[in-house]
Parts: sequence; structure tokens; C-alpha cells
Amino acid sequence: MTEAGTAASSAATTLPEPVRQRVLTLAAHALGQLPASDIPAPLRRFASFAPAKRAKLSASVLGPILETDDHFRRLTAFEVRREHPELGDAVADGVAVPAADPVEVAALAYLLRPDDWEQRVAAAAQVPVENPRADEEAVNRLADQLDQARTETRQVRERLREQVNELKAENVTLRRKLNEARQRITGLQTEVEQRTKEAESADERVDAARAEVERELRKLRTRITELEAVEHAARRTAGQERELASTRTRLLLDTVLEAASGLRRELALPPGGELRPADTVAGSEPDAAPVGRTAPEDDPALFDELLALPQVHLIIDGYNVTKTAWPNSPLHSQRQRLVTALGALVAQRRIEVTVVFDGAELSGPVQLNPPRGVRVRFSPAGVIADEVIRQLVRAEPPGRPVVVVSTDREVAESIIKLGARALSASSLTARIART
Repeated sequence: MTEAGTAASSAATTLPEPVRQRVLTLAAHALGQLPASDIPAPLRRFASFAPAKRAKLSASVLGPILETDDHFRRLTAFEVRREHPELGDAVADGVAVPAADPVEVAALAYLLRPDDWEQRVAAAAQVPVENPRADEEAVNRLADQLDQARTETRQVRERLREQVNELKAENVTLRRKLNEARQRITGLQTEVEQRTKEAESADERVDAARAEVERELRKLRTRITELEAVEHAARRTAGQERELASTRTRLLLDTVLEAASGLRRELALPPGGELRPADTVAGSEPDAAPVGRTAPEDDPALFDELLALPQVHLIIDGYNVTKTAWPNSPLHSQRQRLVTALGALVAQRRIEVTVVFDGAELSGPVQLNPPRGVRVRFSPAGVIADEVIRQLVRAEPPGRPVVVVSTDREVAESIIKLGARALSASSLTARIART
């Protein structure tokens, strides 16, 4: 080694700790800027690290290389001077920089190596430059510490390598056990899924059977309900028919009795029957003309005569009469006026009265209070009042006097064919006016 190299090495080993740390920081930063070909092999693996990490991990290698490799140090100094142009130029030119940090100046001087770089390093340390014995002792001490650290590092590395090998072996065992456990779990999951499907299939069959049973039960209950309803309806219908037949017979009998009594009074006949000579002569007798086979008339006297018939039933086409008598009144007012007037007529004559209104004229629930003896009916949905009137006429037994009040010609003709008598609405309004 030359004298200059010996002096440089001696100066480098006596760097104060702050200066040494700053040198390593600057050099580590510059290391990241150098091409890979200019970086010594031991330092290349640190080049890709972050600056702080690079400075920390490469310190033990970077310091000795800077001391021994002048070419690498000069490349590093070039990068450092480019990063710190003003202070670097001043230090390289030997210009004093009193305002600068002595540690920064000493670190740059160590890398740039101007003529007074040793004095600048010594000034930063505030120690004499020449102390070769102390430096040698420090170097030896540091070398011993470095050797001890390297030995400990190798021992730790060996222990870690053994631990890694043990962990790898344990990892292999755990992986094998994990794979076996996964296979068992997969098998169990497959079995569980199969059992679940079988259970679901069984549940579906049970549900289907239950649904079928419930459906059959509903059908049977429905059939039983229908049969009970039919039986109840049959009983009710039979009772109604018997009651209706009895009523029709009683009405007809009352009509015949009242008519016979009236004729007996009118003809002054004796209470008992007599056989006249002419009654013994054989021959066919004409049928009696039914009540009301003539055309409708407006004579009030005829109206009173018809109302005087025994057990007469007066059926009235409601709106046909009210719209003739009170055309400008609201419908609810028309209805109430008609049934009120008919109540007075019933009180006078004691006859059966039925008023039929067309249900199509209704816009909502009807509030109507008919007097006693006046029956009020509204035609069902889809049925006109004329048809309800015909049904009422058909319901009466043949021979009972029935009078229908309506100016509808079709209604009049149809009820005359059924054996009833038809009167116009004006005949009723005239009779009401006299009430």
C-alpha cells in the first residue's frame, strides 16, 4: 500500500460516529442512482432497497468498500456532489463554509477528498488528526466487535435455518393432515347432501300425500255441505210449496165463498140449494169468463168495482205510475208519495197491494218506509220490473182477481193472457186524488 493510501485509510478509520453515519447515508442514497455495472458485487443486492432501509442494512458492507475502493468512492462522490451542488462545489474547491454543518462538510470532504479533507474531518470531530495508536485500537476493537457480530449472525442464521427446516417439515405434515381432513370433510358433505336430498324427497312425498288427503277431505266436506244444502233446500222448498199451496187454496176458497155470498145477497137466493126443472136437461155449459179479460179502461168507477172484488190483489208498476203523476219530482220523493197514497187506499179497502219498482233506477241503498199493508219490491239486477209483475201474476191461483196498473201496452197484453185485469196509471192517479 502507498503512503497516500495508508494515510487515507488511517483517516477513514478515525471518522467520528456522526460523520460516519452521514457518510453512509449519503453513499447509500447515491447507491440507488448508480448503474448496476458500477456497483460492487456485495452491494448490488441493496441497490433496489428504499434509501433508509438501504443505509441501515448495507452499513456493514458499504463502509469498508468506501475505505478500500477508490473508484467506487469517486463515483459515489460524483453522485453526492450532484445532489448537493453548492456545498459540494465549495468543499471540493477548499472554500470555507462557516455556516454549514461541520458534520455535513466533513462527510462531503471524506467522499470528495479535497486537499484539506482530513482537517475538515478533524474539525468536525474536534480532535487532533494524528492519533494513530488510538485509531488502531479503535479499529481493532471494532474489528473484534465485527467478528463477534458476524459469528453471532452465523449462529443465529444456522439456528434460524434449522427452525425453518423444522417448520417446513411441520408444514408438510400439516398440509398432509389438512388434505386428509379436507377429503374426509368432502366425503361427509357428500353423504350429508345425499341424506338431505333423501330426507327432502321423503318430505315431499309426505307433503304430497298429506295434500292429496286434505284435498279429498275438502272434496268430501264440500260434497257433504252441498248434500246438506240440497236437503235443507228441498225441505224448505217442500215446506214453502206446501205453505204456498195452502195459501193459494185458502185464497181461492175465500174468493169463491165471498163471491158466492155476494151473489146470494144480490140475487136474494135462499141459503140452501134448489134443483130447477131446467137443471135436469142435459147439455154442455160455457166456461166462465176469467176476471179481467177485457181491455184496460180509465173509468174511476170501474177501478172501484175491481177493488171491490173478493180477495183482489192490486199490482202496480211503480215508476210507470209515479212518472205519470209526479214527473218533476226526484225518484225517492216519487216512491214515498206513491206508497203513502197506497197506504190510505189499503186502509179504506183492506186489499192486498204490491208495488214493483225497477231496480236499474237505483244508485245506492234505498231508504223507504212503506205503510202497513203495502208490499214494495225492487227488480233484481238484470231483471226489469215488467218481468217481476208477470211473476207475481203467475204466482196467484187461477180464479183469484188480480188487477195490474201499468200504461205499458206489452205488460197489459201479457198479464191479460195470464188472467189478470189491466188498468192504466191515470185510473190509479185519479183514484188516489179522490182519496
